[in-house]
Formats: sequence, structure tokens, C-alpha cells
Amino acid sequence: MGRLEQTVRSIAVRALAARLVLLVAAATALAAVGFGFAPPVAAVVGWLAVSAAALASCSPAGDEPEPQEQEREPSENAADFGDLPRFLDEIDLAVYLLAADGSVLFQNRSASSTFGSFPLGSHISARMRAPGVLDIIRDTLANGHTNQIEYSERLPSERVYLVRVAPVAGGADDTPVFMLVLRDISEARRIDRMRSDFVANASHELRTPLASLRGYIETLQGPAKNDTKAQERFLPIMLDQATRMSRLVDDLMSLSRLEAKAHLSPEQQVTLNTLLEHVRDGLLPLAEDLNVAINLFLPEQQVTVNGDNDELLEVFENLIENACKYGAEGGRVDVYLKAREDGAAEVSVVDYGPGIPAEHVPRLTERFYRVSVADSRSKKGTGLGLAIVKHILSRHRSRLVVKSAVGKGTTFTVRF
Repeated sequence: MGRLEQTVRSIAVRALAARLVLLVAAATALAAVGFGFAPPVAAVVGWLAVSAAALASCSPAGDEPEPQEQEREPSENAADFGDLPRFLDEIDLAVYLLAADGSVLFQNRSASSTFGSFPLGSHISARMRAPGVLDIIRDTLANGHTNQIEYSERLPSERVYLVRVAPVAGGADDTPVFMLVLRDISEARRIDRMRSDFVANASHELRTPLASLRGYIETLQGPAKNDTKAQERFLPIMLDQATRMSRLVDDLMSLSRLEAKAHLSPEQQVTLNTLLEHVRDGLLPLAEDLNVAINLFLPEQQVTVNGDNDELLEVFENLIENACKYGAEGGRVDVYLKAREDGAAEVSVVDYGPGIPAEHVPRLTERFYRVSVADSRSKKGTGLGLAIVKHILSRHRSRLVVKSAVGKGTTFTVRF
């Protein structure tokens, strides 16, 4: 009878433990949802809590648990939160658990590596000094409200964080506990700025020729309707403006297409000797108009690389055409193809023109960046050529190196 009573008591204890497990799992999942995690992620967190608690309660009541041969050391900053610190240490967000007075009870590995580790029990203001962040922390500690703010740092580098603070379940003695999470959104903000700048620049570049076309069309429809000389003067200008817009749209489409497949490396075999000869032959009429000689220096052996033939053709057309246009006063453009001992290939395009001031060199591949706006437009440039070159070479896992000295010319080197 005593044995039956013990068994019943054991079953009752396990049933109670199971209910507690489910409650903990539900509370954990709800807390995760309230903190901003997606429902599927919250469900996984709850399931992990169920698994951890079930493992802890799987031995019969009154039995001594078997000792573990190897026990994983919890985070050095872990307070008495059971297995929660182990879960939080695997998250790539900076996470702090705070007491009601703002002292730090726990910080995960990501927080320690990002903001530096400091002793438990220190007030959060010892690490977070931004007034806006401290304000939302104080409000949450006082009123239990969930708060969120964007916080940016200038030094040592510009970083932007989405800071969120919210109440969570109590600690071991049911004291209030609050969670502070910092998510790095610097890259997202940088992309947003680039997108905004790109749209603004593209709109500006299209607005100028459109305004010009509209003015000429209105003139030809009005005062110059029957003026043959005005028509002969305006129509070629209108054609130039329309051609400029067409080139700009083509370049924008090329950039969009390259960005869509930036993660795919080309696998074709391209012989650079033949490709460079083809580019030189295609640019000879332009070079003759500019009184520039294009000289190819090719090795005897064939140099082959993995790549997309059409894209590499566009790269070297851009580089050699720019050298002819902007280095025309030097009278020649030299193109060198080298096969290095390590098996890599290198193509250098050298002009002997006015050169580029050092402060402009790092920004040459930015979209719509021009050393001289007037000079670029007079040579019918769109400001996107080198940006396209950079994207193509990035897809080919190659590099573009620019060296220039004022008065001595410029060298663009592609290293495969």
C-alpha cells in the first residue's frame, strides 16, 4: 500500500511539473512575441523551454539525478535565470537583462563583444550614455511600458542601433526583470541612403534633358513653327538630349541587372587576348576622332579567366573609352595584359592625360560621381560607367585598382 501511495504521489508531482512546464513555455513564447520576435521564432523559443524543463523533470521523484560527465559552463555574466542565458548567448543581438533599479543582471556574448564587458551589478548608465536610450530605460523601469528608439554612434565608426527595452518574466525570486536589446541596423540605413541618393541623382540627370526637350518642342510648336532654320538648329540638339536619356536608361538597367545576379559567379572561360583585341578594334573610330593611339601589349601565351564575355567586354570598353576621352591630350592609351606567376591575370589601362586629384580617386566608382561635371557631360558621360565596372568586377570576384598623379596620367588595373 505504501508503494502504491508513493507511486500516486510521484504521478501527481509529475503532473504538476508538466503543468508548470507548459506555463513556462507559454510565458516564454508570449514574452518573445511581445519583444518583437516573429510568432514562429517565439514558438521555437517556447518549445526549447518545454524541452529543457522536460529534460530536467524526466527522472522519478525522490531519485537522485545522475551526475553529468561534462557540464557546459554558462556565460560568465549569467545570473540565476536557469537555461535562459544559454539561449541568449547564441543570439547575434546585444542583450542585457536589467533589474528594477537599472543594474545589469546579465549580458550575452554579443553585447560583451560589441560594447565591452563590465561587472554585473553595475548600472546600465555606466555603458549606455545616450540620453534618449537612458530615457526609455527609465520609463520602462518605472511604468513597465515597452519602448523603442534608434540610437547612433559616431565613434569609433558610425553605427546605428534599434534599441528596445521591455519587461519580461521575473527572476528566481520573482523580482521584476527587464530586457534591453540592441540590433545593429547600420547596413540597412546605409542602403536606404544609397537608394535615396540614387533616385535623387537619376531624377536630376533625367530632368535636365527632359526640360531641354520640352523647351525646344514648345518653341517649334509656337514661334518657330514655320522657321526652317530654327528647326535645323533645334532638332540635332533634341536628338542629342534624347540619346543622352537613352544611354542613361540603358546604364540604369545594366546596374539593376548586375545587382540582381551579384551573388552568382560566372563560369564561362574567356580569353582576354582575343577580348582586348576586339575592344580595341571597336574603339578605333573614336580614338581616330580624338587623335589617340590605342596600343595593346599582349603576352605570347593565351590568358584565360572565368567570366562572362559580354560583361568583361563592357568593363574594358568603359575603361579604354574613358582613357581615350579624358586622357586624349596624352596622345596614346597603353593596354597591358599580364599573366602573373600565381596564375592570376592582370589588365592595366594607362593614359597620359591630366590625371585625377588624389581626393577624387576613392569616389570614382560611386554612381553619378564626376570629377568635373561639365567635362563629363561634354564627353557624353552618364556618371555610371565606373559604377557598372565595379559591379561587374565584384561579380567576377576581381578588383579595380586606380593610380593617378596630376599631370602624369592615370592607370586603371583589373586584377582577376
